[in-house]
Amino acid sequence: MQRKRLFPSRASLVLVLCQVITALEVPLDLQDKLPQPPTITQQSPKNYIVDPRENIVIRCEAKGKPPPSFTWTRNGTHFDTEKDPLVTMKPNSGTLEINIMNGGKAETYEGEYQCTAKNDRGTAVSNVIFIRQSRSPLWTKEKIEPIVIQQGMPLVLPCKPPKGLPPPIIFWMDNFFQRLPQNGRISQGLNGDLYFSNVQPEDTRDFYICYARFNLTQTIHQKQPISLKVLTMDAMNESIAANLTETDFYGDSPVDNRPPTFLMPSGHTSNKTVLKDEVLLLECIAEGLPTPEIRWNKEGAELPSNRVFYENFNKTLKIIGVSEADAGRYRCTAQNNRGSIHHVTTVIVKAAPYWITKPENLVLSPGDDGTLICRAHGNPAPTITWLINGVAVELAPNDPSRVVDGDTVIFTRVHEQASAVFQCNASNIYGYVLANAFVNVLAERPRILSSQKVYQVIANRPALLHCKSFGSPVPNIEWFKGVQSSVLHGNDYTFHNNGTLEVPVAQKDSSGTYTCVARNKLGTDQKIIKLEVKDPTMIISQPEYRVVQRYGSASFQCKFKHDPTLAAEVMWLRNNSELPMDERYTFEKERLTIKNITEKDKGTYTCMANTTLDSASASAELNVVEPTQPPPVKTDRPDPPFDLELTDRLDRSVQLSWVPGDDNNSPITEFIIEYEDAIHQPGVWHVHSKVSGTQATATLTLSPFVNYSFRVIAVNEIGYSDHSESSERYMTKVAEPDTNPSGIRGLGSEPDNLVITWKPMKGFDSNGPGLQYKVSWRQKDVDEDWTSVTVANVSKYIVSGTPTFVPYEIKVQALNDLGYAPEPAVVIGHSGEDLPMAAPDNVEVEVINTTLAKVRWDPVLLMSVRGHLHGYRVYYWKAQNITNRNRRHIEKWMLPFNGNKTHGMLPGLQPNTNYFLNVRVVNGKGEGPSSKDKYFETPEGVPSVAFLHISHRTPDSLTLTWSPPAHPNGVLTQYTLKYQSINATHELSPPVEITILPNETSYILANLVQNTRYKFYFYAHTAVGPGSQSTQEAITAMDEAGVRPPAVGAGKDSFFATSTVMYTVHPTHFRAQPVIPLIKNITAAETSATVLWNFENVDAKLFVKYVELNKEDWKEETINGTRSIFVLKGLSPGTSYRVRVYSDDLTDLYSEETFQTGPVKEKEDAHADPEIQPMKEDDGTFGEYSDAEDHKPLKKGSRTPSDRTVKKEDSDDSLVDYGEGVNGQFNEDGSFIGQYSGKKEKEPVEGNESSEAPSPVNAMNSFV
Repeated sequence: MQRKRLFPSRASLVLVLCQVITALEVPLDLQDKLPQPPTITQQSPKNYIVDPRENIVIRCEAKGKPPPSFTWTRNGTHFDTEKDPLVTMKPNSGTLEINIMNGGKAETYEGEYQCTAKNDRGTAVSNVIFIRQSRSPLWTKEKIEPIVIQQGMPLVLPCKPPKGLPPPIIFWMDNFFQRLPQNGRISQGLNGDLYFSNVQPEDTRDFYICYARFNLTQTIHQKQPISLKVLTMDAMNESIAANLTETDFYGDSPVDNRPPTFLMPSGHTSNKTVLKDEVLLLECIAEGLPTPEIRWNKEGAELPSNRVFYENFNKTLKIIGVSEADAGRYRCTAQNNRGSIHHVTTVIVKAAPYWITKPENLVLSPGDDGTLICRAHGNPAPTITWLINGVAVELAPNDPSRVVDGDTVIFTRVHEQASAVFQCNASNIYGYVLANAFVNVLAERPRILSSQKVYQVIANRPALLHCKSFGSPVPNIEWFKGVQSSVLHGNDYTFHNNGTLEVPVAQKDSSGTYTCVARNKLGTDQKIIKLEVKDPTMIISQPEYRVVQRYGSASFQCKFKHDPTLAAEVMWLRNNSELPMDERYTFEKERLTIKNITEKDKGTYTCMANTTLDSASASAELNVVEPTQPPPVKTDRPDPPFDLELTDRLDRSVQLSWVPGDDNNSPITEFIIEYEDAIHQPGVWHVHSKVSGTQATATLTLSPFVNYSFRVIAVNEIGYSDHSESSERYMTKVAEPDTNPSGIRGLGSEPDNLVITWKPMKGFDSNGPGLQYKVSWRQKDVDEDWTSVTVANVSKYIVSGTPTFVPYEIKVQALNDLGYAPEPAVVIGHSGEDLPMAAPDNVEVEVINTTLAKVRWDPVLLMSVRGHLHGYRVYYWKAQNITNRNRRHIEKWMLPFNGNKTHGMLPGLQPNTNYFLNVRVVNGKGEGPSSKDKYFETPEGVPSVAFLHISHRTPDSLTLTWSPPAHPNGVLTQYTLKYQSINATHELSPPVEITILPNETSYILANLVQNTRYKFYFYAHTAVGPGSQSTQEAITAMDEAGVRPPAVGAGKDSFFATSTVMYTVHPTHFRAQPVIPLIKNITAAETSATVLWNFENVDAKLFVKYVELNKEDWKEETINGTRSIFVLKGLSPGTSYRVRVYSDDLTDLYSEETFQTGPVKEKEDAHADPEIQPMKEDDGTFGEYSDAEDHKPLKKGSRTPSDRTVKKEDSDDSLVDYGEGVNGQFNEDGSFIGQYSGKKEKEPVEGNESSEAPSPVNAMNSFV
């Protein structure tokens, strides 16, 4: 801060702070409050190509005070936006929006636009914005004849793309949308043509297609395909042998080897003009046999290694950021073993105008002088043109205070009306640059900007009273003190140029009111400031030296005085650090007391009295000595190490040493060394290493570009010490990265892109500033050169415009400002997948049985999959009939088959049902088109069980009722009813069989014996055979005399009794071991039911759940996996139940069946005692009656198996060919992983279609 001291004189001196006459600096907080000419803040680019499918938005934003108004010119004339209903200007803005979406045409609005922002202090103009519509024209139609050419000859396939705007990106592909391979022999030129240095037989193909991609409109057009056939010598000889003599035949070898000649460019020399800072592209494409190699050099100079790139198999020389030094003669040489040829291109570097000194805004006071300077370079040298408020300076009103001298405008003694916006335009044949710079002449009365009103200072110290101000002209500053309004002067004060008043040594009498006055010719402003001078803080009673025995107590007293108007507090320090949080330390007003003193309490204790303005301190020593009788040894965690020192400082290592703290009677076992990185993670401490408790030094390995600080923690058996004080900092030098990022992946998110991702590196691993990633990729086996971009602060890069699903080689390399990490490993990725294009062909269905069918299909071509082949999906559904034709939804099922399988099994079909199916291929993107629907039928099957009920009984008759089977599985032909009487000793009479018509639902059985128990067997038939049977028992009624039935068992009377009811379950069985328990049969009694199942995983835990039908309060029982039977107890008589069995391996997959308990018994079962053995007639024993029989009438002397179970035949089906999936599907090895359930469809049964047969695959996907 510059000072100026005034010396006393006899006359009163008024302080005036003068500033040199220069441009005013307007404080930021005033810039938006003062009048200001317009400034353009945002505008569209000079060359603005618009998408014809979107509205045109031409941006123009400006600021100023007052806010500017906006107008536009179009092609040099006024553009009245209000008269065009499609054009709107945003409020408080100059931005135009042309509504193309509502009927407008973009070409109508092509032209040159310029925005003008104007207020009462001047006019600013934008660049001339050239609006053009993007165009993506088609190729003109042409007939392209097939090309037949001799092997070894050169060839150029013309592309001649349409002239789009902006120009299209050209590439060649085949009819499978795969990029054509290019190499040193075949390559695409800058003009889009495809060049063959020499053709070979492998170049023969029917489709060479040139594509033009217009990125702005996101359209791609293709040229008519070109057919190329390359003939070898033998082929040509054979084709023309009949027309040639012996001497006319071609030789055995192809065209003779020949030296190179250039296909592009023509001649030996050419000229190329390029603009500064743009990209120079030079191209040389040669033909010859063998294929020539291309080399580049610059005559008389080296090529710029950091800016030069060789592309297109060395045929293109690319120099970025062209400068004047790149002008010269560039030679390309084509060479093979037959010779060489060269072409020289003279490069001329021109330059559009660019700024050397861009004019800047100028704020002046009336009467000030100033200059605007506008300097630009270019080649040729640009012409400087000045405009004032958008008008050429020659046409602007004359102003004697303004002189234009080439690139400079000089202002002399400006007046307030001289405010204006000046435009400097520097132009040559290659372009122009335009800059707006305003001259703002302000006449503003003074404003004092300082806000502080009260200053407090300690006596005998300097006091600074600030008075920052602004005004135009620059105001003079005067200081006054007190009510006498005397102007301050003399050597008691120092006056600074920025208006600050300094009192070098403030005394009590310096307190008071001070007035700062800012004055110019337009007015004054003043501010009253109060100065308060406070008494200093002083220690009046210092703490005293203390010597205390260990485990004793000590007190320090500290008295002080301070200015009574300031708040004060006392703080105690030990060895200049805060006291530890320890209950042995107590504070009382100005006294510190320490109890149970140990060696670690020894040190210097400082009393510090603090106020908001100053502080005072005093210190005393505490010395600890041994007591006369030492107390018992007491252990504690160690004291922290101290005196940390760094030595042997190298780039990658340093030696750290320390002094161990007191071990407190427990030896230190180890030291933990921690570090902090102040650059990348300030304040976060990490463990660096651990060393033995006997060490006091350690050599530490370091990383580059880390600002290290270290601390040490001691450890003993009691615990961890506090950490030591931090060491001094050590900043390691920067270096190239040691490692590259990990987790490199390349996957496409869209069919035409490749998303490259990686795990970003931490700043600690960067080894230097400017961490970036060089992302490189090339199409595997196609591209020879890598394409690279350098990115920062991201972990993903998206490559657009890739072919669909092709392999790419990918690598990501770390770099910083110093250089690159080691060469990274190459990872293989793939561009994005697209939906498959083809559907499987030749779909065939073979019906195996009533519920199983086998489907086969031909695989699709892998190239049509366009992605990773996941497998095939078979969709099948019932054919609609009169019943379900009006349904809103058609239920469909799906079975997936992984990999390239071409056949599979469809389980769980419904007998006697018409089906359709189709097949689709699946990749990572989704499903391809479906095959043609294939129709098939399942044969008729046997019906399910028809439950029999006793609805009425008399002494000599029983009325039987039933419902048709839930699953007829065909056309019912009849019902069969068999019955036997049971005597008191459980002996069964010979069975009686009755055939009943299929349309009947009841039957009265007459001429029965009163008070007699009968057992009934009932089942339905289709043409295939009988279905599952149900059994029931009933007793005819007593006669009118009320005779009781004969006693059975332990002498108990029985008026009515029923036997157990057994349901035989018919699940589908497979040879493969079931992965879930499959219910085998259920035997139901009045209040219990016995459930049997098949399951062979003895290590699993099994669960049985059951619930009344149409309820959800499931009950669950846990059983051992070695068991295959369980009895459900406590059931309600005459009630239907659902039961599930599942294992803890697959809790979501289960086997489920329904059953019904027997009716309520009036008395005990007549044959409830299992020990009773009836005698048979033929051998003197009774025929046996069993509760666990298999629903067939018992012949005399027949017995059930001793284990009371019913065995079933194995199925011939295998799970290997069943579909894979999540629900209701099978694993690839054939193991079943779906839900196994006897689900019933709640729809009426009509015709020969049942509601739905039980299916082992019951959780498939359904489709509407």
